[in-house]
Amino acid sequence: MTLRHKMLKAARTGALLLGTDRPARWRPAEPAEARHATIAFLRSRQNPDGGFRGRAAHSDLYYTVFALDALTALGAELPREPVARYLSAFGYGEGLDLVHLACLARCWAALGEIPAQAAALRARLEAHRANDGAYAPTPSAQHGTAYACFLALGAYEDLSANPPDPAGVIRSLGALKRPDGGYANEAQLRSASTPATAAAVTLLRHLGQPVAEDSAAWLLARHGPDGGFRATPAAPMPDLLSTATALHALAAVGALPPNLAAPCRDSIASLRTDDGGYRGAWLDDVPDAEYTFYALLALGHLTEA
Repeated sequence: MTLRHKMLKAARTGALLLGTDRPARWRPAEPAEARHATIAFLRSRQNPDGGFRGRAAHSDLYYTVFALDALTALGAELPREPVARYLSAFGYGEGLDLVHLACLARCWAALGEIPAQAAALRARLEAHRANDGAYAPTPSAQHGTAYACFLALGAYEDLSANPPDPAGVIRSLGALKRPDGGYANEAQLRSASTPATAAAVTLLRHLGQPVAEDSAAWLLARHGPDGGFRATPAAPMPDLLSTATALHALAAVGALPPNLAAPCRDSIASLRTDDGGYRGAWLDDVPDAEYTFYALLALGHLTEA
């Protein structure tokens, strides 16, 4: 099962919880009503060119990925032809950075297609291989990052190929581990973060490598009394990205305690907006497709817990 399919599996389960994830003190929505509202929200993000927008008015491959996967998780029909026209305009990925190159591959995978230019896209991915064996945001870098490795390996799978030299990725991730058990995103950073640790743990598990108990413990320590997970020990509040990625990684290593379910659901529910979308944190007023997918992902793992 690919990295994308593992996330989709959990998100599909999370979609079943929409309308039941509201705290008892709030007026609950009917599950069908909540699901339709979220589908309508995601469809409202689509532009005439076939892509989906994020915080700005223009379409973006990054948000198109999350919109397509969220719609898939919700069992909604995808607007395949408009999206395919939008993706075709990017051709061989010329001028795309690693993030958007990986998103282009994932969008094609979301449509169930392997593009004719798959070999060229893989070559562009491999140009981001760093000297330490990892993948980096820019070509010819000395060191890679945990996030870039997650993107690149996922993109290879989305293009129906195995990444060359996964052992190089494993070695580079080991260099990103910090003494407290967490992982930094970049070699020069001293402190770990929740998204980077979750990416490293997920990748190591996906590649059949053992994951140290202190890494799971580091992630669990980021869970706070207000329900969600914080990005760093010093972060003032939880956020949906950290919550979803931490839950995904903890579930992968079988370290997700059931007592997290109720407080996490309350935290996630507080981020749902009246139009059916989700925002990233309490100080964020704008919902988008990315955080809506992360809400589904998190809810799915909480159901498993």
